[in-house]
Amino acid sequence: MTQTAGKSRDRISRRQVDKFAERRAQLAASALQTLSELGYARTSLREIAQNSEFSHGVLHYYFRDKVELITYCVRQYKAECVTRYDQIIVTAGSAEELKQGFAAAMADTLREEATMHRLWYDLRNQSLFEESFREDVLDIDQSLERMIWRVVSHFAELVGSPPVLSPPVAYALFDGLFQQALLRYLTGRDTAADDLRKGVEHLLGQLVVDA
Repeated sequence: MTQTAGKSRDRISRRQVDKFAERRAQLAASALQTLSELGYARTSLREIAQNSEFSHGVLHYYFRDKVELITYCVRQYKAECVTRYDQIIVTAGSAEELKQGFAAAMADTLREEATMHRLWYDLRNQSLFEESFREDVLDIDQSLERMIWRVVSHFAELVGSPPVLSPPVAYALFDGLFQQALLRYLTGRDTAADDLRKGVEHLLGQLVVDA
């Protein structure tokens, strides 16, 4: 086989991989709404297919089972969340802007994407019982921890004082605050999002010396 023919085959192979990945992303986006509304336990691949334009056979071709589909969906969504918060870090010109922007973004995502976050917590809880989820959940959790720490450490830089807690503890505090707010929001508490915003602003200030 000539070098040119080998390169051509490599290009074709890469295109096939790219098309497969693109198709998986399309299917996941279509399935995400059904998953977020019904949760893990009440959803099957067949039911997801019934609520989308794709057949059960197509879904099963691209995802071997419900576990692979749901972890792919949550990974995709959380990756978008991380990018959103990183943008706030880049654009904030002062510690106060960062604090207000971060808190406002947390409150907005609670209002606008509560069912998506509920799906994440559902998946994380399921990982305590189903080993097949654990590696993916831990990986997602660590990416969120790193995102929170980028906010905290940049806030500390803007303030000019060091953080008082470690990355895992900082993440646990913000995650706990958000999860409590999510529960209140889903039960119809009108002040849940605004209370979250205020809580995030207060907590971020407490995590840095002399903030």
